[in-house]
Amino acid sequence: MSTIEKERALKLKQAYLVLSSIIVTVIALLYGLSPQWFARSFLGVWDLDVNLAHILRAVMGLYVGFGLFWLFSALGNRHRNTAVLTTLIFAAGLVSGRIISLVADGLPSLLLVGYTVAELALLPVAYWIYRLPEER
Repeated sequence: MSTIEKERALKLKQAYLVLSSIIVTVIALLYGLSPQWFARSFLGVWDLDVNLAHILRAVMGLYVGFGLFWLFSALGNRHRNTAVLTTLIFAAGLVSGRIISLVADGLPSLLLVGYTVAELALLPVAYWIYRLPEER
């Protein structure tokens, strides 16, 4: 593999990780900073239980943690491919849970159906990025 191809693969992995970090952080902050507002605005839930708000904020922290790891890995060399792999596992875990919910519970809000579609679409992209050669 040529140096140009390796450099291109490195830039793709970096861009993918930065974009993944931004997207997951924005989504996390949208529903975690004010769970009541998010539930009212996007899910049609007017009275959000304190336990569900707690869960949303905890998940926000988890998402932000992954987002920071992905950003850190995009900027350094040490964990880049591992970070790309975790984006694949992250999306696969989310979409598998959503599919179970679709079967068990029926259709959720349009926003959550959109998340399902986006996560499904991300899987082959994440795998392709992961399979790109590392720069070593």
